Amino acid sequence: MSSYDVGIAGLGAMGSMTALELSRRGMRVIGWDRFRPPHALGSSTGRSRIIREAYFEHPQYVPLVQRAYQKWAELEREADCSLLTATGGLMIGPPGGTLLQGARRSAELHGLGFEDLSALEIRRRFAGAFAPGSGDAGLYESRAGVLRPEAAIGAALDLAERAGAQLRFDEPVAEWSAGKSITVRTGAGEYQVARLILAAGAWMAGTLPGAPLPLGVARQPLFWFEPLEGFRESAAQLPVFIWEWAPERMFYGFPDLGDGVKIAIHHQGEPADPDGVRRPVDDHELARVRTILASRTPGFNGRLLETAICLYTNTPDGDFLIDRSPSDRRVILASPCSGHGFKFAPALGEVLADLATDRTPAFDLTPFRLAR
Repeated sequence: MSSYDVGIAGLGAMGSMTALELSRRGMRVIGWDRFRPPHALGSSTGRSRIIREAYFEHPQYVPLVQRAYQKWAELEREADCSLLTATGGLMIGPPGGTLLQGARRSAELHGLGFEDLSALEIRRRFAGAFAPGSGDAGLYESRAGVLRPEAAIGAALDLAERAGAQLRFDEPVAEWSAGKSITVRTGAGEYQVARLILAAGAWMAGTLPGAPLPLGVARQPLFWFEPLEGFRESAAQLPVFIWEWAPERMFYGFPDLGDGVKIAIHHQGEPADPDGVRRPVDDHELARVRTILASRTPGFNGRLLETAICLYTNTPDGDFLIDRSPSDRRVILASPCSGHGFKFAPALGEVLADLATDRTPAFDLTPFRLAR
């Protein structure tokens, strides 16, 4: 029976970065995934993710995303590829709403550069792109941009394998048990590991953790639209954006990177079983998005080019879950989730590697503990 220092169940965003970090440190690493990442069946799909620094969710995330910016640059150098494109980022909504109030709070607390914009200033600066109402305002940050999730996961796995990690694809972990070491069972056999990291994305809401976790999976449709004639140039020059169109209801979008303007609603997705997700997008879902766009970004409400489904794995409070298992401290639970985790992946890979090697992470994980 093969023996390793660390096993990782799930090789998506968090698992791939953790495998790379541990392999760099000379650990004997094995990782398993039920599919062959990068793939389109989980959370890290859709060709683009937003990275932003003025973090509306909570200021506690700002130091972590700042470390992530450094780690993304490091990964780009090692992999010799482009993974992050700075586009700037625009938050739009009522001045006292969740989005703008939260983003400004983080920016001010951490001394981040940002610009407050009125509705008129948004219309002037981004002519033809956005049509905010008189009750809307904006917050612009220049460091925000677009990450390429599939390329990033592929790069991390390739580098991890080169550094000695053993990666087992199409081999889901069925169960694990604790003894002198931890036994991991898959359809292909049994493995012994000294430490185990569970980073299985939406499948963390099932039986894999060995104990019920407060997680729910939601199905989130993604849409790509062709800009209307006369709006194609402005579509290519868009910042990434998030728009609070009703109290605590947001949609987000990306510039046209060659495959249309990508639009999606943040949260509000229907509950889903990751093993039986409804993949087609229906007419009602499309009509809802078109209605939202019609008065706000009408120039990008053209022909539908493509749809896809992303999975959110949500905690009750929207914060991450990163902790040691209450049943065995050698097992680490990693669900940095709730629809805003990908941007942190390389920084969290470092955090999870620290936990697996009994180092103290550079960041306070108290807000992410299971018993918070």
